[in-house]
Amino acid sequence: MADVNPIEVQKALKGAEYPAKRDDLVQLAKRNGAGEEITQELASSSKDRFNGPDDVQKSVFGRR
Repeated sequence: MADVNPIEVQKALKGAEYPAKRDDLVQLAKRNGAGEEITQELASSSKDRFNGPDDVQKSVFGRR
């Protein structure tokens, strides 16, 4: 999804505590007002658990 950028993903995950489950991060992003593009990218990640923000970035943007 071309409209998603790393800065917006990190803003959507503000307040996340790691390690974190994928579904928990999706819910946090929704609570933080993230758009559908970001929540879909997170939800479609092949990882179930993330150790930190860099792990999220690699998962979301590494498959492009």
